[in-house]
Parts: sequence; structure tokens; C-alpha cells
Amino acid sequence: VQPSVPPVPNYKLSMSIPEWLQAIQTYMKMLQYNHTGTQFFEIRKTRPLSGLMETAKEMTRESLPIKCLEAVILGIYLTNGQPSVERFPISFKTHFSGNYFHHVVLGIYCNGRYGSLGMSRRSDLMDKPLTYRTLSDLIFEFEDSYKKYLHSVKKVKIGLYVPHEPHSFQPIEWKQLVLNVSKMMRTEVRKELEKFARDMRMKILKPSSAHSPMKERSRGKSLSPRRRQASPQRRACRRDKS
Repeated sequence: VQPSVPPVPNYKLSMSIPEWLQAIQTYMKMLQYNHTGTQFFEIRKTRPLSGLMETAKEMTRESLPIKCLEAVILGIYLTNGQPSVERFPISFKTHFSGNYFHHVVLGIYCNGRYGSLGMSRRSDLMDKPLTYRTLSDLIFEFEDSYKKYLHSVKKVKIGLYVPHEPHSFQPIEWKQLVLNVSKMMRTEVRKELEKFARDMRMKILKPSSAHSPMKERSRGKSLSPRRRQASPQRRACRRDKS
């Protein structure tokens, strides 16, 4: 029996933005979380936005289960053309039982409120309603959710707003702000996040790739010599027990 293909949600003028985001998240849940151990769509984080949007289109055609990184790309694709909705990646590195795990969600900012879209094995580590007054409130909500699974959050990385121009050759900026939250007090984390969020809203931040050699970036090499293990984009979500 051919499994039914969920219809791609269409924005209707009668919808509020929270209703629209809910429709997108419901669609992603219908595709289901990919538990197979095989990633169906290759997503290279260094690719230009236009290429990633082509992959997102493919996801809607194929209707296969997705993981967290694919959900971020799909979320960007489906919210394109909604200029009041700003989208930016939020990545988490957590530690549990001797292992490190990587997870990413799509942060949303609209009308002075923050929320998120995403996919995870855990229902409280993906979408969050558009009700958080500050970026730090949203991040702490994720941190508290992780605690329930005995995961300690080590690092939080926040990217820049993703342009609404689907044909952009610009890559997504995944980690403009990197916080070693496990070594910081919450007051410090809040201060850093709020300063960053304010700069984002004022659109004064430029991609960090502007200051780093493109050659290094496109090979996916980390510019910090310390990291020896596989690059996070290949490992993202593979071991996301979240």
C-alpha cells in the first residue's frame, strides 16, 4: 500500500502567524522522525541557501522521515516569503552518560516573541510556541527540557537570521554566537544572549564567514585546531538522542 503523502501546508491570509507555524510543525510531524539510522537527505551546512532550498523541495516531494537538521532546512523553506517571521538556527551540544550529542532547531522571532520549529525523538526538544519574551527564556526552556533526560547542555550556538531570498548564494550562518554554557552562570548567559538578540533585531551582525577564509569554510574544516573528531554537521543528529 502506497503510504499517503501529507499535503504541504499553504499559508492562508486568515491564519495568524502562530497558526501558520503550527501548520508547518504538524506537517513535519506527519513526515515523522527518522529512526532508521540512514539519513535520506544529504545536507551540507556550507552549501548556499539556494541549494538547500532545492533539497527542502525534494523533502516535500519524497515525504520521507526527517531528522533535526533536515527539519531546520524544511522549516526555512516553508516560512520563506513571511517577512515578519525571522528564522535562525539554534544548536545544542549536550553530554549524557559519557557521550556528546548534537541537536539543532530553527529559532523563530516574530512580533516581539520567540519560539521554534524542529524535529526530535523528544517532543519537548523541537517546537516551542511563539510565546517567549526573550531569546534567553527560549534557550533556558530547552535547557530545562534537556535536564529531564539527564543531558547537560555544554554549548549553545546561535546563527544569524536566514534571508527570505530562496535564491540566495549566501550560506546559512550557523554559529555567530557560541556560548560554553556549562562554564557560565545563567545571569551571564542571559546577558550574552540578550545583547546578541538585540544586535540581531537591529540587523547589525555580519556573518562570521566574512572574516574567515572561504576556502577553509567550504571544506567544512573547523578553524579551531583543537577539534579532532568528525565535523559536527556529519554528526549532527546521528547521535542526537534528543
